[in-house]
Amino acid sequence: MNEKERLNALEVALNNEMREREFYLKNAERTKNSLGKKMFQQIGDDELEHYERLKQLHEKWTKQEKWPETVPLKVQETVVKDILFDFVKKANEKAKGDSDDLEAVRIALDFEAKGAKFYADIRDASIDPKEKQFFDLLSKMENEHFLSLKDTEEYFIDPVSWYRKMEHHTLDGG
Repeated sequence: MNEKERLNALEVALNNEMREREFYLKNAERTKNSLGKKMFQQIGDDELEHYERLKQLHEKWTKQEKWPETVPLKVQETVVKDILFDFVKKANEKAKGDSDDLEAVRIALDFEAKGAKFYADIRDASIDPKEKQFFDLLSKMENEHFLSLKDTEEYFIDPVSWYRKMEHHTLDGG
C-alpha cells in the first residue's frame, strides 16, 4: 500500500468512525438495558476520540504530504472492560437484552472486527515506526471493543450464565 492508498484508507476510517459513533449513540438511546446503554455510549465516545485523532492526522498528513512528526500518538484508552466489571459488582439487573439489542450488538461486532483488521492492514502496510504504532493502537482498541461486545452478546443471550462466568464460580466436588 503506497502513501496515497494509506491516506485514502485514512479517509475511509474517518467516515467509518463517525458512522459507527452515530450507530452506537442511537442504540444507547434506544435500549432499555442498562449494560447495553452504558456499553453503546462508551464505545460511541471512544469512536469520537478515534475520529478526532484521525482527523488531526489527516489534516497534517494532507498538508505535509507525509506522515506528520507532530501528531499525538496517544488515543485515550477505552474503559469498556470497566463497564462490564462494574456491572457485575452492582448486579442489580439480570434481564436479557431484547432482539433489537442483540441485533445491534451483532452489527457492532462486525464493525469492530472489520475495524481491527482495517487498522492492522494499514499498520502492516506502513514502514514508518510511528505510523505503525498509531495504527497498532487503533487496531488493539477496536479488538478490545469487539471482546467487550462479545461479552455483552453473551449477557443478552443468557444473563444467568454470564453472571456465573463473570463471578468465576466453580463447582467443588469435595
